Amino acid sequence: MSAAASAAALNRIHRDSPAEEILAEALAVHDVGEVALVSSFGAESVVLLHMISRVAPDLPVLFLETGMLFPETLAYQRDLADRFGLRGVRVIRPDARDLAAADPAGDLHQRDTDACCDLRKTLPLQRALQPFAAWITGRKRYQSDTRAALEPFEAEAGTVRMKINPLARWDARDAADYIAAHDLPRHPLVAQGYPSIGCAPCTSPVREGEDVRAGRWRGQGKVECGIHFDGQSWVRTAASLPGPF
Repeated sequence: MSAAASAAALNRIHRDSPAEEILAEALAVHDVGEVALVSSFGAESVVLLHMISRVAPDLPVLFLETGMLFPETLAYQRDLADRFGLRGVRVIRPDARDLAAADPAGDLHQRDTDACCDLRKTLPLQRALQPFAAWITGRKRYQSDTRAALEPFEAEAGTVRMKINPLARWDARDAADYIAAHDLPRHPLVAQGYPSIGCAPCTSPVREGEDVRAGRWRGQGKVECGIHFDGQSWVRTAASLPGPF
């Protein structure tokens, strides 16, 4: 069965399933060594990280360290990994040769945010995901219009991998309630008005009434970094950067 057919069947089965059951299904379909959680250790990442720590603390957790993250994010990542006993955290960084060729001065984000995201996030993640049959994300429908139709299971365009989104149907209140119920630590920037947290140069606080991702690439009409696009960004990356794809 293709990944698309499998995703469609699983979505029918889990139309009303809670997040924990969707996560359990993902781990039942794929052995721990075949599936990874991709986590930004951002504003709501603690929810899935806590769920994983209770059922599969050895699961690979891929953390994209772009070289431009907030210091608070780096400290939060170390704290949560230690606090939850997550033994599979892998820090994924851009290839030094790619950086030297495409962004030697570290200012690419000022000229071309798409190219910077490709260089520092999309390409490193695609390389890191090559051994895996599926990956788990923390995306939710409420976060933006581009995610409004998100399903718990989906086929990744251009590959044979499956993407699992256990929290797809959650809203901000669901996440806040889970965090409160389990007394989980929040990312320190949340209290400063950052409901969505990416790289420091391209993330700003969000004003009351704005979309939760309004502070990402503010004023550019850009709402995604590229790792969750339909494959177009990865094609652009492969063509524009040196080295193996």
